[in-house]
Amino acid sequence: MTLDPHSPRTSPTPDNPGPHPWRRFVALGDSFTEGIGDPLPDGGHRGWADRVAEVLGAQVDDFAYANLAVRGKLIAQIVADQIEPALALKPDLITISAGGNDVIRPGSDPDAVSRQFEDAVARLSTSGATVVVFTAIDTEFTPVFRGIRGKVAIYNENIRSIADRYDCVVADQWGLKEVQDMRFFDDDRLHYNSLGHHEVARMVLRALNVPNDLEPMKAETMAITTWRAAREKDFVWAREYLVPWVLRRLRHQSSGDHIRAKRPEPLPIVTLAPGPDAAGPRETQV
Repeated sequence: MTLDPHSPRTSPTPDNPGPHPWRRFVALGDSFTEGIGDPLPDGGHRGWADRVAEVLGAQVDDFAYANLAVRGKLIAQIVADQIEPALALKPDLITISAGGNDVIRPGSDPDAVSRQFEDAVARLSTSGATVVVFTAIDTEFTPVFRGIRGKVAIYNENIRSIADRYDCVVADQWGLKEVQDMRFFDDDRLHYNSLGHHEVARMVLRALNVPNDLEPMKAETMAITTWRAAREKDFVWAREYLVPWVLRRLRHQSSGDHIRAKRPEPLPIVTLAPGPDAAGPRETQV
C-alpha cells in the first residue's frame, strides 16, 4: 500500500494498477454489514458487503468471501464473537463496522465504545490483512437521530485516529452525501435500502481503489404529502419499529438473538445481475 504524502494518513489508498490483490475477504459487524434492508427473493439479505464481494470476485481467480455480521450486535459482542473466528479464516481483506448500536443508545459514551473498537482493530491488524473501518453517517438530515449527531461526530474522530494508528483504510460514510436522504433508507428509518447499500458499496470500492462499473443510482422523486399523511406515516413507523425496539431494550433482547452469520465460511461469491434491485444470479459463479 502506498500513501500520498500530501493526504491524511487516516485514508490510505491501496495501489491497484492492475487486478486487486485480495483473495479472501471477511466482513464483520452488525445489521449494516449483514445487509438488512436489502432483501433477496429467498428471504436473505444482500447488502453492501455482498455487492463489494461480487465486484472483487469477478476480477480475480480463487476469491472467497465470508460475512460474520449479525444484526443487533453491540460492539462487545462483535469483539467477543467475531474477531477470533475471522482471524482463523486467514483473510487478506477485513472490513469491520461496529459500535453504531452502542452509540445510538441513550447515555452511551462514544469514547468508551471507541476503546473497545480499538481493541478489535489492534487484534485484526496482527493478521497483516488490509483492514477497512467505517465512519458513521452524518445524522443531521434525519429527525430521529439528529439529537445524537455530536456523539456520532466524536465517535467518528476516534475511528479516524484508530485508523491512523493501525494504517487502516477509512470508508467515510459521514462524507457520503448521496445517502443523506431518507429515500436511501428502509421503512424502519434505520437501515439502508437497496439504493443505500449500493451507494455504500461504491464508496467502499473507491476507498480500496478498485475499478468497477457500478453506476450511481437515483432515488425516485418523493411525492408531496400532506401534514396529516406524514403524521399517519410517523404513527405507523412508531408502532411497527420504534415500540418493538424499545421493548427489546427493556427486555434486554436483541434482534440478533438466535441469528447465525449468513456466510460463516469463505466461499466463492455468486455474481448478481447489475443494479440494486437484481432478482437473481447470473449463470457463472466466480
